[in-house]
Amino acid sequence: MALRMWASSTANALKLSTNPKSSLLVSPAFSLSRCFSTVLEGFKYASSHEWVKHEGSVATIGITDHAQDHLGEVVFVELPEAGKSVTGGDSFGAVESVKATSDVNSPISGEVIEVNSKLSETPGLINSSPYEDGWMIKVKPSNPSELESLLGPKEYTKFCEEEDASH
Repeated sequence: MALRMWASSTANALKLSTNPKSSLLVSPAFSLSRCFSTVLEGFKYASSHEWVKHEGSVATIGITDHAQDHLGEVVFVELPEAGKSVTGGDSFGAVESVKATSDVNSPISGEVIEVNSKLSETPGLINSSPYEDGWMIKVKPSNPSELESLLGPKEYTKFCEEEDASH
């Protein structure tokens, strides 16, 4: 209860709102879910907690803030080489944290055109910057229509809240 009150007063002080009907003049670039994970507008999300940012002919993929929060401190990342094919829903790599090792699934199919080599030296970028410096792979989608089946920010936030409530 104290945490909720603190979060509410902090959100008010920062002029953030979790109320989707709020009449903000400028829409925030993120929303806050009950678990305080960041969910960004302009991204698509898989129910396995990976995100996709599609720009032109390239889709950047990583794990969500929600996923990294549940994993804890990331200590090792296994990624494919550029030129490899990935298939939507299938594993392309793994993330090892102090808590567990988890497969990372590709939300879409395509050819890996770039791998974030910074993650081999600094895997904690996934924790500190999951949507920017902590991206994992860049893919040239082979079937861009797969993006339509992924969750939008509001749907993903709701999914996370329901998933957390069931545990």
